[in-house]
Amino acid sequence: MDGQSATEAQNRNLSSAELDMLSINTIRCLAMDAVEKAKSGHPGLPMGAAPMAYVLWKRFLRHSPRHPRWPNRDRFILSAGHGCMLLYSLLYLTGYNLSLEDIKQFRQWGSKTPGHPEHRLVEGIETTTGPLGQGFGNGVGMAIAQRYLAEYFNRPGHEILDYKIYALVSDGDLMEGVSSEAASLAGHLRLSNLIYIYDDNHISIEGSTNLAFTEDRAKRFEAYGWFVQKLPDGNDLEAVDRALRAAQAETDRPSIIMCRTHIGFGSPHKQDTAEAHGAPLGAEEVKLTKQNLGWPIEPPFYVPKEALENFRQAIEQGERWESEWQAKLSAYRRAFPQLAEEFDHFLRGELPTGWQSKLPVFKPSEGPMATRQALGKTLNAVAPALPFLIGGAADLAPSTDTLIKGQPDFGPRSYQGRNFHFGVREHGMGAILNGMALSGLIPYGATFLIFSDYCRPAIRLAALMEVHSIFIFTHDSIFLGEDGPTHQPIEHLPSLRAIPNLCLIRPADANETAVACRVAIEHLGGPVALALTRQKLPVIDRQKCASAEGLARGAYILAGSREEMPEILLIASGSEVSVALEAYERLRAEGVKARVISMPSWDLFEKQPAAYRDEVLPPNVEARLAIEAAATLGWERYVGARGAVIGMRRFGASAPYQVLAEKFGFTAENVVQQAREVMKRQN
Repeated sequence: MDGQSATEAQNRNLSSAELDMLSINTIRCLAMDAVEKAKSGHPGLPMGAAPMAYVLWKRFLRHSPRHPRWPNRDRFILSAGHGCMLLYSLLYLTGYNLSLEDIKQFRQWGSKTPGHPEHRLVEGIETTTGPLGQGFGNGVGMAIAQRYLAEYFNRPGHEILDYKIYALVSDGDLMEGVSSEAASLAGHLRLSNLIYIYDDNHISIEGSTNLAFTEDRAKRFEAYGWFVQKLPDGNDLEAVDRALRAAQAETDRPSIIMCRTHIGFGSPHKQDTAEAHGAPLGAEEVKLTKQNLGWPIEPPFYVPKEALENFRQAIEQGERWESEWQAKLSAYRRAFPQLAEEFDHFLRGELPTGWQSKLPVFKPSEGPMATRQALGKTLNAVAPALPFLIGGAADLAPSTDTLIKGQPDFGPRSYQGRNFHFGVREHGMGAILNGMALSGLIPYGATFLIFSDYCRPAIRLAALMEVHSIFIFTHDSIFLGEDGPTHQPIEHLPSLRAIPNLCLIRPADANETAVACRVAIEHLGGPVALALTRQKLPVIDRQKCASAEGLARGAYILAGSREEMPEILLIASGSEVSVALEAYERLRAEGVKARVISMPSWDLFEKQPAAYRDEVLPPNVEARLAIEAAATLGWERYVGARGAVIGMRRFGASAPYQVLAEKFGFTAENVVQQAREVMKRQN
């Protein structure tokens, strides 16, 4: 305890130990009361983990409640998001923009205190957690970002970014596969700026963790390359203090402190039972627990003045830390003015002026090109102008074409690299990307579209948080060919389109891909997913067709007169656009007034004004045919009741992609035939 708080405790006739316990029990009782009032929630974790969290927040965590986005703050993640009353209590007590009234509205409509922490609702919540293991992976991404940014901006004697990432993780977090993937990579990368506290309370929803979780977790993390400490009693404040100091002193490994705790601590009948995990203790048990802790039974949400003053010292301490940092930043500005200006641009999320001029333009004379290859060329063209665009692949860089040539790899003790090797860890990669995006970088991660299912929870949370993660999915259809149906995505496009705030883009050729890359880099308000081909596609002749800039609006008239009303609309995305163009030429030769619509992104299209959408898809033209080598779900909104869709209604097959195109009807001949059938139905 610092001298000021010790003096105040003496003035109130409280010893330092008594003030500590009063403060810890304030957290416990706020959690009990909030869950009891809401008639739902998880009181057990906050009650058991309160001592560890108190020591961390009071003695170690560098943060500034009045300036919660201070760039050099330490990050705290509650990976076990169900225990969110622990975090809400700490935010309120230490002086963030969260009131006691907000605590009383726990889990209610429109409140700032939902059932799991949500990034953006309250400053100080660094990431959205709830699905177990995601926060664990986010923290690894934040640690990676800190290392990269420190290498980029820091100079000897001018270390302006030296923050650490702390997290509280649970049994459930450690059981989830995503945490194993992330922990393995963190150990490999030697991320010593990562310090996790493991709330080892031995209880899960079904009962004792021994029902399904008996491995030696300490040995597992030692094998990952982590610095492991085991504490037999999470209530021993000084032991927690010593462990955190040892973790801070560790310079070669990430740290995990395994603390034996007691879920629902203080509850006479529910401590150390599953009943304390995810349900209110009950009015009578709350009363008995408060008596057991020496706490007033009434009023609920009681916060002792001494405890609040003790916690609120974080405001003054945070301002001191920030003031010291601002002095360092001023010296940095004098020594490195150009770098300091770049740092300011980074903090504001501004892209360098004119970077778009680096985007390549592809010519039909260059020959056909897979859109994955076009993206690789585009990334390499713009990367020198965008130092905070970094990423890699889940062991598929040669296939996804996502390495930045001439740049080093990001690796142990080599944190200036921009190329990442995530290993065969799609889920961990997704969670890590989100942590990097939350730190201000523009990260991308690549794998095959079929494996998007492996990172779907992270994609969903990226969309929920509206963070700028870029997910690159190649081999986007049955046309990857001989690898067969195990690797051929069918339901994945409609599945990804169903996620709110996710901008899915499936470009039709190399030039659409270049525009898609620009949109992905500039896109705000959520993550972007790019679906790209394995097979080569013709580079569309833009002398005969509309500019690829139309991609930025989600859908555009690629071919066909704007002046005359078409008889039929051919709507396609990705590789099927070239098939639609070929069919269009045949129909026009027959005298049919056709129009080709390239529709790479439903999300972008739906954001356009109604007048534009009606221009592209005239409401009075009911003859519509969509072509996409994926499950047809969702296309009915664009083709209507009288239109049709050429798509996939079964799994694919192992064969050369040209054979698959013929067998499944993705040929100009079949498109023409189906178009005739659609037009017949309109008469």
